[in-house]
Amino acid sequence: MQVHFGVGLLRAEWRKSVACVGTFDGVQLGHQAVIREAISQAQDKELPCVLVTFDRHPAAILAPARCPKSLAGLQENLEVFRELGVSATVVLPFDAELSRMSAERFLREILIGAVRASSLVVGHDFAMGNGREGNTDWLASRLPTTVVKPFEIDGVRVSSSAIRRMVSEGQVEDAARLLGRPFALSGVVVGGQKLGRQLGFPTANIARSFDQAVPAQGIYAGWLTFPGGRYMAASSIRVRPAAGGGDQTVEAYLLDYPGKSLYGVSVELELHRRLREERNFPSLEDLTHQIKLDVEETRQLLTS
Repeated sequence: MQVHFGVGLLRAEWRKSVACVGTFDGVQLGHQAVIREAISQAQDKELPCVLVTFDRHPAAILAPARCPKSLAGLQENLEVFRELGVSATVVLPFDAELSRMSAERFLREILIGAVRASSLVVGHDFAMGNGREGNTDWLASRLPTTVVKPFEIDGVRVSSSAIRRMVSEGQVEDAARLLGRPFALSGVVVGGQKLGRQLGFPTANIARSFDQAVPAQGIYAGWLTFPGGRYMAASSIRVRPAAGGGDQTVEAYLLDYPGKSLYGVSVELELHRRLREERNFPSLEDLTHQIKLDVEETRQLLTS
């Protein structure tokens, strides 16, 4: 899949394309239905499928106080686009200038002019341009446009807001059903308090680089993936007390990991099930005993 950041250097040699446009945060199953429809139409017409998206949620500029936390980072979203079979993705920087662009100008300069769109595929609630003036009816009056209906599972509409709520409540299994894959956190491994090492369970402390949705505090079973490795992980998400509030920490103990330190390594932590709530223990011995139980439950869950 070709990736272009902005349209300044895009020199499309194709004369026409089928384009789909959206924020696509997390690329959940509803988003995938839109993208698959665009890919299918492009294949039928023997044209490239070009996906147009943004480097951040539009609310980050339009309403920062109400901007939702991201379900996944741009890199993760791009990887799913590639796996689905998108031909090319154009990532637009959503800044103040773009937020003021009219729907007519966005259509003429970006979608038709740069991307060479001869038809569009969008979700049912899509709108573009200043004031969301370019809704689906407006688009359909100017370019052949397919509007994909809401995607449902067992009568439940799939939406990013529903997934964020499930994640915030620790319901990562339910979130995975709507995402179409396990919910995952991404970041780099940094040094921590090293309490786990003292107890015989050294953990990888994961520092995130963007405002991603994080599950409720607790112990989770899942997998940690990094370049060259993938290991079962018993993970803890908690708030560490600190002056003026607390720091949310994500720590993962890798089962059967024989390798060297992972400091500085970029990792992805899939969370498959919440095992229990985070709680305090009267002694280090009690804590160590519970960690052993958590590790064994993680092994049984992920190998069954």
